[in-house]
Amino acid sequence: MHLTHEQFRELAWKCGLAATHQRRVVYEAVVATHGHHSPEKIYAAVQRKIPSISLATVYNNLRLFVERGLLREVSPHASTLLVDGNLEPHHHLVCSRCKSVQDIEGEFIDFKRLSRQLPDGFNLTEPLVEVFGLCRRCANK
Repeated sequence: MHLTHEQFRELAWKCGLAATHQRRVVYEAVVATHGHHSPEKIYAAVQRKIPSISLATVYNNLRLFVERGLLREVSPHASTLLVDGNLEPHHHLVCSRCKSVQDIEGEFIDFKRLSRQLPDGFNLTEPLVEVFGLCRRCANK
């Protein structure tokens, strides 16, 4: 996905962010390809367009995008920060050994029923199911 400067500026403005060139390039690097991306992977892609950018700048912007709802943080169980540009409801398969993450679609839990069973005062904010197991590569080892 390629955003025009105007499109990114509007998106950033809605989230209370300044629409800098660096932020736009970092954001586009995440949403341009489907998947779950580490800061290092995004840094490698962004560095081709902005050679002077630092890994810290990429990391800080990814964290900011997650905080403002532009990206989703993938499994806190992963070995590093992973971000996902897919904000549509979906769930994850997480390999217990190599920590790879794959998207899965479908309704696995009745979230309305679950919300009735939550402790008093606990509010569901993001219903997300993470299923742990071994990916094909790790299972074949």
